Amino acid sequence: MREEFFVESSREEELIEITYEVEKIVKKANIKEGMCHIYIPHATAGVILNESADPNIKIDFLNAINKTIPRRGGYLHDRIDNNAHAHIKSAIVGASTSIPIINGRLSLGTWQSIMVCEFDGPRKRRVVVQVFSL
Repeated sequence: MREEFFVESSREEELIEITYEVEKIVKKANIKEGMCHIYIPHATAGVILNESADPNIKIDFLNAINKTIPRRGGYLHDRIDNNAHAHIKSAIVGASTSIPIINGRLSLGTWQSIMVCEFDGPRKRRVVVQVFSL
């Protein structure tokens, strides 16, 4: 089963939790044991699993990735559309993740949440969720 939904960012860089939306899709699929694959078909966004209970994690994540890959670093691609940093961050973070489905539920850790990583916003991003049984 495949479903899609959209998220909209409001800032240039932002982490947006999507766990609830993905859980609804998994429940609708009615699969007892399987896999859930989340994919972001964009070259300047990504998807991660991380804690969302403390909002400071989102700030810390963005601060750390910006120290490693600064927004303005003299990148050659910036001559085209000034967003090379977003492409690099997306490539490192990754455009997809997979989570096992056990007993009809996502097998997330206690503090884990699914988040879209926006690196070139604000934008509207498509999220593709593929759920299949094993």
